[in-house]
Amino acid sequence: MRSLIDLQKKLFPDLLDVMQRRYKILHYIQLMGPIGRRSLSENIAMAERLVRSEIDFLNQHGFIAVTSKGMHLTNAGQTILHELAAFMKDVSRFNVLEQHLKEKLQLDHVIVISGNSDEQDWVKQELGEACVNYLSFILQSNQTIAVTGGTSIAAVANEMAPFPNAKNCIFVPARGGLGEQVENQANTICAQMAKKANGKYRLLYVPDPLSEETYHSIIGEPSVREVLELIRDADVVIHGIGDAITMANRRKTSENVLDKLIRGKAVSEAFGYYLDDAGEVVHKVRTVGMQLEDLNDTDYVISIAGGKSKAKAIMSYFKQGKSNVLITDEGAANELLREFSL
Repeated sequence: MRSLIDLQKKLFPDLLDVMQRRYKILHYIQLMGPIGRRSLSENIAMAERLVRSEIDFLNQHGFIAVTSKGMHLTNAGQTILHELAAFMKDVSRFNVLEQHLKEKLQLDHVIVISGNSDEQDWVKQELGEACVNYLSFILQSNQTIAVTGGTSIAAVANEMAPFPNAKNCIFVPARGGLGEQVENQANTICAQMAKKANGKYRLLYVPDPLSEETYHSIIGEPSVREVLELIRDADVVIHGIGDAITMANRRKTSENVLDKLIRGKAVSEAFGYYLDDAGEVVHKVRTVGMQLEDLNDTDYVISIAGGKSKAKAIMSYFKQGKSNVLITDEGAANELLREFSL
Protein backbone atom coordinates (compact mmCIF):
# COMPACT_ATOMS: atom_id res chain seq x y z
CA MET A 1 0.00 0.00 0.00
CA ARG A 2 2.76 2.45 0.94
CA SER A 3 4.70 1.84 -2.30
CA LEU A 4 1.52 2.36 -4.34
CA ILE A 5 0.87 5.67 -2.59
CA ASP A 6 4.42 6.86 -3.16
CA LEU A 7 4.17 5.88 -6.84
CA GLN A 8 0.93 7.81 -7.23
CA LYS A 9 2.52 10.88 -5.70
CA LYS A 10 5.31 10.77 -8.28
CA LEU A 11 3.18 10.07 -11.37
CA PHE A 12 0.02 11.98 -10.42
CA PRO A 13 1.04 14.58 -7.81
CA ASP A 14 -2.44 16.13 -7.70
CA LEU A 15 -4.38 12.85 -7.55
CA LEU A 16 -4.06 12.25 -3.82
CA ASP A 17 -5.00 15.83 -2.99
CA VAL A 18 -8.17 15.48 -5.06
CA MET A 19 -9.00 12.08 -3.50
CA GLN A 20 -8.50 13.41 0.02
CA ARG A 21 -10.63 16.48 -0.74
CA ARG A 22 -13.49 14.42 -2.18
CA TYR A 23 -13.24 11.87 0.61
CA LYS A 24 -13.44 14.68 3.17
CA ILE A 25 -16.55 16.09 1.51
CA LEU A 26 -18.26 12.69 1.30
CA HIS A 27 -17.31 11.90 4.87
CA TYR A 28 -18.76 15.13 6.24
CA ILE A 29 -21.96 14.80 4.21
CA GLN A 30 -22.35 11.30 5.67
CA LEU A 31 -21.97 12.69 9.19
CA MET A 32 -24.09 15.83 8.88
CA GLY A 33 -26.38 15.26 5.91
CA PRO A 34 -28.68 16.58 4.71
CA ILE A 35 -26.47 19.68 4.61
CA GLY A 36 -26.29 22.76 2.40
CA ARG A 37 -23.27 23.73 0.31
CA ARG A 38 -22.48 26.90 2.26
CA SER A 39 -22.70 25.12 5.62
CA LEU A 40 -20.48 22.32 4.26
CA SER A 41 -17.93 24.86 3.04
CA GLU A 42 -17.78 26.55 6.44
CA ASN A 43 -17.50 23.34 8.44
CA ILE A 44 -14.69 21.78 6.42
CA ALA A 45 -12.87 25.13 5.94
CA MET A 46 -12.85 24.87 2.15
CA ALA A 47 -13.54 27.66 -0.35
CA GLU A 48 -17.16 27.63 -1.51
CA ARG A 49 -16.07 27.85 -5.15
CA LEU A 50 -14.01 24.66 -4.76
CA VAL A 51 -16.81 22.93 -2.84
CA ARG A 52 -19.27 23.83 -5.61
CA SER A 53 -17.00 22.25 -8.22
CA GLU A 54 -16.55 19.05 -6.23
CA ILE A 55 -20.27 18.82 -5.44
CA ASP A 56 -21.06 19.05 -9.17
CA PHE A 57 -18.63 16.19 -9.86
CA LEU A 58 -19.94 13.97 -7.05
CA ASN A 59 -23.54 14.65 -8.04
CA GLN A 60 -22.94 13.91 -11.74
CA HIS A 61 -21.33 10.58 -10.86
CA GLY A 62 -24.15 9.55 -8.53
CA PHE A 63 -22.27 9.67 -5.23
CA ILE A 64 -24.49 12.32 -3.65
CA ALA A 65 -28.03 13.54 -4.14
CA VAL A 66 -28.85 17.26 -3.97
CA THR A 67 -32.35 18.03 -2.68
CA SER A 68 -34.20 21.08 -1.34
CA LYS A 69 -33.30 19.93 2.19
CA GLY A 70 -29.61 19.62 1.39
CA MET A 71 -27.12 17.03 0.20
CA HIS A 72 -26.94 13.40 1.30
CA LEU A 73 -24.99 10.33 0.19
CA THR A 74 -26.46 7.83 -2.24
CA ASN A 75 -25.88 4.09 -1.89
CA ALA A 76 -22.99 4.43 -4.34
CA GLY A 77 -21.55 7.23 -2.19
CA GLN A 78 -21.82 5.11 0.95
CA THR A 79 -20.06 2.24 -0.82
CA ILE A 80 -17.14 4.27 -2.15
CA LEU A 81 -16.70 6.02 1.21
CA HIS A 82 -16.48 2.65 2.95
CA GLU A 83 -14.04 1.28 0.36
CA LEU A 84 -11.82 4.34 0.58
CA ALA A 85 -11.64 4.46 4.38
CA ALA A 86 -8.65 2.15 4.89
CA PHE A 87 -6.76 3.67 1.96
CA MET A 88 -7.30 7.25 3.12
CA LYS A 89 -6.22 6.36 6.62
CA ASP A 90 -2.95 5.09 5.22
CA VAL A 91 -2.58 8.18 3.07
CA SER A 92 -3.07 10.46 6.04
CA ARG A 93 -0.41 8.46 7.89
CA PHE A 94 -2.54 8.07 11.00
CA ASN A 95 -0.98 4.66 11.29
CA VAL A 96 2.31 6.42 12.12
CA LEU A 97 0.60 8.32 14.94
CA GLU A 98 -0.94 5.07 16.16
CA GLN A 99 2.37 3.23 16.14
CA HIS A 100 4.13 6.01 18.05
CA LEU A 101 1.43 6.09 20.72
CA LYS A 102 1.39 2.31 20.94
CA GLU A 103 5.11 2.33 21.69
CA LYS A 104 5.06 5.32 24.06
CA LEU A 105 2.09 4.10 26.10
CA GLN A 106 3.03 0.41 25.77
CA LEU A 107 -0.38 -0.66 24.46
CA ASP A 108 -1.60 -3.57 22.39
CA HIS A 109 -3.67 -1.43 20.04
CA VAL A 110 -4.26 2.27 19.28
CA ILE A 111 -6.83 3.83 16.96
CA VAL A 112 -6.56 7.50 16.00
CA ILE A 113 -9.36 9.21 14.09
CA SER A 114 -9.23 12.64 12.44
CA GLY A 115 -10.23 15.86 14.13
CA ASN A 116 -10.21 17.34 17.62
CA SER A 117 -13.12 16.67 20.00
CA ASP A 118 -12.52 20.00 21.71
CA GLU A 119 -13.42 21.89 18.55
CA GLN A 120 -15.64 19.57 16.49
CA ASP A 121 -18.67 17.88 18.02
CA TRP A 122 -18.89 15.23 15.30
CA VAL A 123 -15.50 13.78 16.27
CA LYS A 124 -17.03 12.03 19.30
CA GLN A 125 -19.42 10.31 16.93
CA GLU A 126 -16.40 9.08 14.99
CA LEU A 127 -14.76 7.83 18.20
CA GLY A 128 -17.92 5.86 18.90
CA GLU A 129 -17.97 4.38 15.40
CA ALA A 130 -14.29 3.43 15.66
CA CYS A 131 -14.98 1.58 18.91
CA VAL A 132 -17.92 -0.32 17.41
CA ASN A 133 -15.78 -1.32 14.41
CA TYR A 134 -13.06 -2.57 16.76
CA LEU A 135 -15.60 -4.54 18.80
CA SER A 136 -16.78 -6.26 15.62
CA PHE A 137 -13.30 -7.78 15.30
CA ILE A 138 -12.74 -8.86 18.91
CA LEU A 139 -16.13 -9.83 20.33
CA GLN A 140 -17.20 -13.45 20.53
CA SER A 141 -20.53 -15.00 21.42
CA ASN A 142 -21.63 -15.15 25.08
CA GLN A 143 -19.10 -12.59 26.27
CA THR A 144 -19.69 -9.92 28.92
CA ILE A 145 -19.03 -6.26 28.17
CA ALA A 146 -18.80 -3.73 31.03
CA VAL A 147 -19.25 -0.04 30.21
CA THR A 148 -18.87 3.17 32.19
CA GLY A 149 -20.85 6.36 31.79
CA GLY A 150 -19.86 9.62 30.13
CA THR A 151 -20.28 11.38 26.82
CA SER A 152 -17.59 9.41 24.97
CA ILE A 153 -19.16 6.07 25.91
CA ALA A 154 -22.62 7.43 25.08
CA ALA A 155 -21.24 8.06 21.57
CA VAL A 156 -20.35 4.36 21.35
CA ALA A 157 -23.92 3.45 22.29
CA ASN A 158 -25.26 5.76 19.56
CA GLU A 159 -23.19 3.94 16.92
CA MET A 160 -23.77 0.41 18.24
CA ALA A 161 -25.06 -2.25 15.84
CA PRO A 162 -25.56 -6.05 15.89
CA PHE A 163 -22.42 -8.21 15.71
CA PRO A 164 -23.00 -11.17 13.35
CA ASN A 165 -20.17 -13.19 14.95
CA ALA A 166 -21.00 -12.35 18.57
CA LYS A 167 -24.37 -13.66 19.71
CA ASN A 168 -25.91 -13.52 23.20
CA CYS A 169 -23.46 -11.02 24.65
CA ILE A 170 -24.43 -9.41 27.93
CA PHE A 171 -23.80 -5.74 28.74
CA VAL A 172 -23.36 -4.50 32.31
CA PRO A 173 -22.60 -1.08 33.85
CA ALA A 174 -19.06 -0.99 35.19
CA ARG A 175 -20.18 1.03 38.21
CA GLY A 176 -23.19 2.69 39.79
CA GLY A 177 -23.89 6.27 38.86
CA LEU A 178 -27.39 7.51 39.45
CA GLY A 179 -26.11 10.98 40.24
CA GLU A 180 -25.23 11.94 36.66
CA GLN A 181 -27.44 13.04 33.75
CA VAL A 182 -29.62 10.15 32.65
CA GLU A 183 -28.25 9.99 29.09
CA ASN A 184 -24.69 9.72 30.39
CA GLN A 185 -25.32 7.16 33.12
CA ALA A 186 -23.73 3.74 32.75
CA ASN A 187 -27.11 2.02 33.16
CA THR A 188 -28.69 4.00 30.32
CA ILE A 189 -25.71 3.46 28.01
CA CYS A 190 -25.51 -0.23 28.88
CA ALA A 191 -29.18 -0.85 28.05
CA GLN A 192 -28.94 1.10 24.79
CA MET A 193 -25.87 -0.84 23.68
CA ALA A 194 -27.49 -4.19 24.45
CA LYS A 195 -30.68 -3.38 22.54
CA LYS A 196 -28.82 -2.17 19.46
CA ALA A 197 -26.44 -5.16 19.54
CA ASN A 198 -29.32 -7.64 20.05
CA GLY A 199 -27.74 -8.63 23.35
CA LYS A 200 -28.84 -8.84 26.98
CA TYR A 201 -28.16 -6.51 29.87
CA ARG A 202 -28.19 -6.27 33.65
CA LEU A 203 -28.38 -2.97 35.50
CA LEU A 204 -26.90 -1.67 38.74
CA TYR A 205 -29.23 0.76 40.51
CA VAL A 206 -26.98 2.31 43.13
CA PRO A 207 -25.97 5.92 43.77
CA ASP A 208 -22.44 7.18 43.26
CA PRO A 209 -20.64 8.12 45.49
CA LEU A 210 -21.66 6.26 48.67
CA SER A 211 -21.00 6.57 52.37
CA GLU A 212 -19.02 3.71 53.91
CA GLU A 213 -22.07 2.43 55.81
CA THR A 214 -24.33 2.52 52.75
CA TYR A 215 -21.67 0.82 50.63
CA HIS A 216 -21.41 -2.23 52.92
CA SER A 217 -25.18 -2.44 53.17
CA ILE A 218 -25.71 -2.36 49.38
CA ILE A 219 -23.02 -4.88 48.40
CA GLY A 220 -24.66 -7.37 50.72
CA GLU A 221 -27.81 -7.42 48.56
CA PRO A 222 -28.02 -10.69 46.51
CA SER A 223 -29.11 -8.89 43.31
CA VAL A 224 -26.20 -6.44 43.58
CA ARG A 225 -23.69 -9.22 44.30
CA GLU A 226 -24.85 -11.09 41.19
CA VAL A 227 -24.27 -8.06 38.93
CA LEU A 228 -20.92 -7.35 40.60
CA GLU A 229 -19.74 -10.85 39.74
CA LEU A 230 -20.63 -10.24 36.08
CA ILE A 231 -18.81 -6.91 36.14
CA ARG A 232 -15.62 -8.31 37.66
CA ASP A 233 -15.59 -11.24 35.20
CA ALA A 234 -16.14 -9.03 32.13
CA ASP A 235 -14.28 -10.03 28.96
CA VAL A 236 -14.29 -6.47 27.61
CA VAL A 237 -14.38 -3.14 29.45
CA ILE A 238 -15.14 0.14 27.66
CA HIS A 239 -14.49 3.32 29.61
CA GLY A 240 -13.75 7.01 29.30
CA ILE A 241 -11.02 9.13 30.87
CA GLY A 242 -11.99 12.42 32.46
CA ASP A 243 -10.18 15.58 33.46
CA ALA A 244 -10.01 15.39 37.26
CA ILE A 245 -11.33 18.82 38.24
CA THR A 246 -13.95 18.87 35.48
CA MET A 247 -15.31 15.51 36.63
CA ALA A 248 -15.24 16.55 40.29
CA ASN A 249 -17.29 19.66 39.54
CA ARG A 250 -19.71 17.71 37.35
CA ARG A 251 -20.33 15.31 40.22
CA LYS A 252 -20.85 18.16 42.68
CA THR A 253 -17.87 17.06 44.80
CA SER A 254 -17.63 18.59 48.27
CA GLU A 255 -15.30 21.54 48.88
CA ASN A 256 -13.08 19.38 51.11
CA VAL A 257 -12.53 16.74 48.41
CA LEU A 258 -12.13 19.37 45.69
CA ASP A 259 -9.44 21.06 47.78
CA LYS A 260 -7.75 17.67 48.24
CA LEU A 261 -7.71 17.13 44.47
CA ILE A 262 -6.26 20.57 43.81
CA ARG A 263 -3.59 20.20 46.49
CA GLY A 264 -2.76 16.70 45.22
CA LYS A 265 -2.55 18.03 41.63
CA ALA A 266 -5.06 15.48 40.35
CA VAL A 267 -5.04 15.28 36.56
CA SER A 268 -7.29 12.39 35.48
CA GLU A 269 -10.33 10.43 36.63
CA ALA A 270 -11.47 6.91 35.74
CA PHE A 271 -13.59 4.37 37.65
CA GLY A 272 -13.88 6.84 40.54
CA TYR A 273 -10.09 7.14 40.97
CA TYR A 274 -8.48 10.58 40.74
CA LEU A 275 -4.83 10.35 39.63
CA ASP A 276 -1.93 12.80 39.47
CA ASP A 277 0.41 13.18 36.49
CA ALA A 278 2.50 10.24 37.73
CA GLY A 279 -0.57 7.98 37.82
CA GLU A 280 -0.68 7.89 41.63
CA VAL A 281 -4.08 7.86 43.36
CA VAL A 282 -4.91 11.24 44.92
CA HIS A 283 -8.46 10.35 45.92
CA LYS A 284 -10.84 7.43 45.45
CA VAL A 285 -14.61 7.72 45.42
CA ARG A 286 -16.41 4.95 47.31
CA THR A 287 -18.47 3.36 44.56
CA VAL A 288 -20.14 0.02 43.84
CA GLY A 289 -18.71 -1.62 40.74
CA MET A 290 -15.43 -2.13 38.96
CA GLN A 291 -12.18 -1.19 40.70
CA LEU A 292 -8.84 -0.60 38.99
CA GLU A 293 -7.46 -3.88 40.28
CA ASP A 294 -10.35 -5.74 38.60
CA LEU A 295 -8.90 -4.78 35.21
CA ASN A 296 -5.78 -6.90 35.62
CA ASP A 297 -7.39 -10.08 34.25
CA THR A 298 -9.63 -8.48 31.61
CA ASP A 299 -8.77 -9.41 28.01
CA TYR A 300 -9.63 -6.04 26.46
CA VAL A 301 -9.77 -2.77 28.40
CA ILE A 302 -10.69 -0.08 25.87
CA SER A 303 -10.12 3.57 26.81
CA ILE A 304 -11.93 6.20 24.74
CA ALA A 305 -10.90 9.83 25.12
CA GLY A 306 -10.33 12.62 22.63
CA GLY A 307 -9.49 16.30 22.42
CA LYS A 308 -6.22 18.14 22.84
CA SER A 309 -7.27 19.18 26.35
CA LYS A 310 -7.48 15.51 27.41
CA ALA A 311 -3.84 14.67 26.61
CA LYS A 312 -2.52 15.13 30.16
CA ALA A 313 -5.42 13.12 31.59
CA ILE A 314 -4.82 10.29 29.11
CA MET A 315 -1.12 10.20 29.91
CA SER A 316 -1.84 10.24 33.65
CA TYR A 317 -4.32 7.36 33.46
CA PHE A 318 -2.06 5.15 31.33
CA LYS A 319 0.69 5.42 33.95
CA GLN A 320 -1.48 2.89 35.83
CA GLY A 321 -1.02 0.40 32.99
CA LYS A 322 -4.54 -1.00 33.37
CA SER A 323 -5.84 -0.54 29.82
CA ASN A 324 -4.41 -2.09 26.66
CA VAL A 325 -6.41 -0.29 23.95
CA LEU A 326 -6.76 3.46 23.28
CA ILE A 327 -9.21 5.05 20.86
CA THR A 328 -8.53 8.76 20.52
CA ASP A 329 -8.48 11.62 18.04
CA GLU A 330 -5.81 13.54 16.17
CA GLY A 331 -5.94 16.48 18.58
CA ALA A 332 -5.16 14.34 21.62
CA ALA A 333 -2.66 12.14 19.76
CA ASN A 334 -0.52 15.03 18.57
CA GLU A 335 -0.56 16.67 21.99
CA LEU A 336 0.37 13.38 23.66
CA LEU A 337 3.39 12.98 21.41
CA ARG A 338 4.35 16.60 22.07
CA GLU A 339 4.19 15.91 25.84
CA PHE A 340 6.44 12.87 25.40
CA SER A 341 9.00 14.96 23.53
CA LEU A 342 9.25 17.63 26.26
